[in-house]
Amino acid sequence: MNLGTVATGTILDQILTRTAADLRTRAANVPVGELERRARTRPESLSLKAAIAGPPVSIIAEIKRASPSRGIFPVVVEPDVVAASYLDGGAAALSVLTDEPFFQGSLDDLSGAAHVAHRRSPAVPVLRKDFMLDPYQIIEAKAYGADAILLIVAALEDQLLAELLGMARAQGMDALVEVHDEAEMERAGRVGASLIGINNRDLRTFAVDLAVTERLAPFAPPGAVLVGESGVINAADVARLGRAGVAAVLVGEGLILAPDWAAAVRSLLRPAS
Repeated sequence: MNLGTVATGTILDQILTRTAADLRTRAANVPVGELERRARTRPESLSLKAAIAGPPVSIIAEIKRASPSRGIFPVVVEPDVVAASYLDGGAAALSVLTDEPFFQGSLDDLSGAAHVAHRRSPAVPVLRKDFMLDPYQIIEAKAYGADAILLIVAALEDQLLAELLGMARAQGMDALVEVHDEAEMERAGRVGASLIGINNRDLRTFAVDLAVTERLAPFAPPGAVLVGESGVINAADVARLGRAGVAAVLVGEGLILAPDWAAAVRSLLRPAS
């Protein structure tokens, strides 16, 4: 397994170090051949890129239980219930956090949400959001029902980033390639990313600023579909990022902490006053 070189110190570094250790354990317990067998029983993956094509700006609604900056959320999360509510509200796609040590997620959360999303008419794509470091995780994602994966440029060297992007495409899956600054946007373009997430949250400090999307969007590769990530609270934020050029916004805490998940999605889709 090629887990690359992981530094120590920042929050992201700590997450990557733990992810690499957990991945080695999972790979020892569940051989990749078993995952490949499960993945072959899955239907053809849905296109996240096609699902969020607008206008208007689409919502990728995220199922998450916790965050390193906020801790465990005071919410009972049943993935199938949350998924159904998000879709009832008009979400174009779902995102499911599967990291356990820092976000309290699981592959079972992914499977539960995918079960609901894929039985909708029309079916809705599901993104596995995790810290992807090895091709094993891509097969794992497909085996548990994901249609797309997240690739974080800050966590990957160019060679591994390109390898994982190619692997996802070979599996018929979209990859949302996440960037945080101009250098990462250039790297995303260099490996041929066409679906790019601009994260307004600094993964090293966890500070959030919507201006990050506004600053980076003009540097995206021609024809790339953009997703604004983190910091979206209301319809005005959605409209602001829409003006910056995004096709969709990915919203986690702003939805999962709402008292009515379907209503919260609808409120983001409502034209800003």
